Amino acid sequence: MASDEVMIEDRDLTGAIVAGGRSTRFGETDKAVAPLSGTPMIRRVADRLAGADDPVDPGAERASGGEPIVRDIVVNCRSDQRATIEAAMEGYPLAVRYAVDDEPDMGPMAGIRNACRGAAGEYVAVVACDMPFVDPRLLERLHGRAQGHEAAVPRIDDQWYQTTQAVYRAEPMASACDQALSAGKRKIVEALSELEYVVLDGAEIRAVTTERTFENLNTREDLAAAAARIDEQ
Repeated sequence: MASDEVMIEDRDLTGAIVAGGRSTRFGETDKAVAPLSGTPMIRRVADRLAGADDPVDPGAERASGGEPIVRDIVVNCRSDQRATIEAAMEGYPLAVRYAVDDEPDMGPMAGIRNACRGAAGEYVAVVACDMPFVDPRLLERLHGRAQGHEAAVPRIDDQWYQTTQAVYRAEPMASACDQALSAGKRKIVEALSELEYVVLDGAEIRAVTTERTFENLNTREDLAAAAARIDEQ
């Protein structure tokens, strides 16, 4: 076993789906539960963490042989979203908890903080709700690399850190987010700068997956294009 791999039975990893944003570019409806080829988008993200096939490439190698890469799920959302998200998550095979924003519209860093506070695991695999093609193999690698550190974050070449598809140690990240928010800072990298973290560079990411894992669906046009790719399979 490679040094950055972690056996399933040894995992202390909670999956955290951040869904509390207003999604203004998407229109009037909540993007988190918008149907993507018949399945609510948030459920597609959750299913990937539970070991489901890649919806675009069902024959692709799956992480952990198709077993869940997380022990449970925590969903961050606003109170007005909870009922519809709970309906979308009905029948999910892992335990699901909800970290409801006590003060909505504070941005994704507040959502990550609240998800970390609600996590049962020592580490949290954070994924935005609009990333339905998240590759669990990348999250596995990130979790392995995070051992002994406070975070592992991907960065493709010279682009931005992919902070909404990363693994954080729950307690230090929640504290760092609190500190940044108290200072009026809302960019996730502000909290990250307070942590001892490792970076997965482009070469290491491409050894595991493709950049499609980071694709997010911000508009209805994005949703339609993604649905067409799924329906072609």
